[in-house]
Amino acid sequence: MTLRRRIAITGLGIVSPVGNTVETAWSNLVAGKSGIGPITKFDASTFSARIAGEVRDFDIGQYIPVKEARHMDTFIHYGLAASMQAVRDSGLDAASGVDPDRVGVMIGSGIGGLPMIEQTYQEFIDRGARRISPFFVPSSIINMISGHLSIQYGFKGPNLAVVTACTTGLHAIGLAARLIESGDADAMIAGGSEATVCPLGVGGFASARALSTRNDDPAAASRPWDKERDGFVLGEGAGVMMLEDWDHASRRGARIYAELVGFGMSADAFHVTAPNVDGPRKCMAAALRNAGVAADQVQYLNAHGTSTPLGDKNESDAIKAAFGAAATGLVISSSKSMTGHLLGGAGGVESLFTVLALHHQVAPPTINLDHPDPDCDLDYCPNTARPMRIEYALKNNFGFGGTNGSLVFRKA
Repeated sequence: MTLRRRIAITGLGIVSPVGNTVETAWSNLVAGKSGIGPITKFDASTFSARIAGEVRDFDIGQYIPVKEARHMDTFIHYGLAASMQAVRDSGLDAASGVDPDRVGVMIGSGIGGLPMIEQTYQEFIDRGARRISPFFVPSSIINMISGHLSIQYGFKGPNLAVVTACTTGLHAIGLAARLIESGDADAMIAGGSEATVCPLGVGGFASARALSTRNDDPAAASRPWDKERDGFVLGEGAGVMMLEDWDHASRRGARIYAELVGFGMSADAFHVTAPNVDGPRKCMAAALRNAGVAADQVQYLNAHGTSTPLGDKNESDAIKAAFGAAATGLVISSSKSMTGHLLGGAGGVESLFTVLALHHQVAPPTINLDHPDPDCDLDYCPNTARPMRIEYALKNNFGFGGTNGSLVFRKA
């Protein structure tokens, strides 16, 4: 029997509401600093939700020529920047002598170039069809982060994108790991990116009554498992990691942040937007089974934790169903309490935070958990980071359409 190849995490990159470098974002997360504020990207004064987790102080010119960047939607900017950070952090580029045929890319997005679509349609309405840019399609389609990155570095391995709503970034990481395990690549750059803080993005979720309307107190608006939660806060950004065959990473002396040991997927087969307990339960159980890890061996869980009344209780119930008696021993936190919900970028950013929790042996807090919901009665690491021993950590993300994903990471 062929042994399954081990998966090392050797590079990390991030663009987010809490910081645009790994060091800054992690420092702010552990300190419990919210990245949520009033929307500045457009006039949101007529919207019911007027707050978001926006990326600030970001300059795409630090990564690629500004002239080229003009032909890309913002989600591509964020994805490229986070990916280039991860490549640099890993030391795995053309200069390292890696075989470019053995390095692939899998960066996804839940929605893609919505701001570019908005702008181009307005240009068409105002000035006619001849004013539609010839760059419109490649500037807005989801697989172009992977495409540009492959061209940038000459990586000629598998070149793919995942689109599974809010599970996108996590699915990209898990599926990229499977490609390495199966021998299709020795290394994969994987994660997710999103930039939909725009009128249609905010307006669509607001019309569905999914967003928090705590506009007078943005930093306190995302409050997972708190009984005063009233919806999620839209966020934006990208989280990307370099996955690498363990032996390949060891031979070149790479720093290894953590090991990816388990991946599980499931479908609710229940409702387009409403969750159920069984789908997430099966997903977590599948990830633990794939990892060969018992429920009581996991110390930390980075939850989907969106801050919606229904979703938070559903995830709590699913964790209890998947972990049984071991659920009460878990330390659980939601990074969304500080970043907001990055949709297709959430799984990338939050998986990165899960890896850093293992690397630094610290569980980041869930902020704004001031009035715990009695229906959500697990340990959600309220308001203060917790230094602790973490050998195994599990990460959840769930998406519209009932698509679920869980990853299990092990301390390196």
